[in-house]
Amino acid sequence: MKNHLEIEYKTLLTKSEYNRLLAEFSDVSPILQTNHYIDTPNLDMKNHRFSLRIRTFENIAELTLKIPQDIGNQEYNQVLDIQTARQLLDDFQLPAGHIFNMISATDVPLEKLAIWGSLTTKRYEKETSIGLMALDENQYAGQTDYELEVEVSNAHEGKILFDAYLKKKAIQFKYASSKVARTASMKKSAQ
Repeated sequence: MKNHLEIEYKTLLTKSEYNRLLAEFSDVSPILQTNHYIDTPNLDMKNHRFSLRIRTFENIAELTLKIPQDIGNQEYNQVLDIQTARQLLDDFQLPAGHIFNMISATDVPLEKLAIWGSLTTKRYEKETSIGLMALDENQYAGQTDYELEVEVSNAHEGKILFDAYLKKKAIQFKYASSKVARTASMKKSAQ
């Protein structure tokens, strides 16, 4: 399990901006990943400011708990084999481990946790001088959007470098809420 403080900056992109940036990622192969978001019907996780997901890849998966901090999110990850992940997607029960221990220390009713939405990302990712940069095409709730994000180690310096990169590429910053928030928003508007 890897736990770390995630500090990232991101912007939504138009399809043409995304296509322009694709050339910079021509040296990396895309990774297909799907986030399956988990909460109770009463949004107990959201009310605790927690975000819980299972992220599946082709042959492996991980359970991730994100907890907002003053700067960034503390992220807790627990590796799952793909068979276990598929079973959890069919019938979710929080598996034993550090994440289970953290959530069970709250009043979140574990037996009511369920998967409520999914978002699939085609991600091009590579290390840059700014930090780990990801160019994403996201599909969820019948929508497609495009996003550029960079994970940095220094919040102040990272913001300056990210803004300079956008300016150099003639990309207007467009606020991007989290993937889980965008999925929830589209799901709510579809009801």
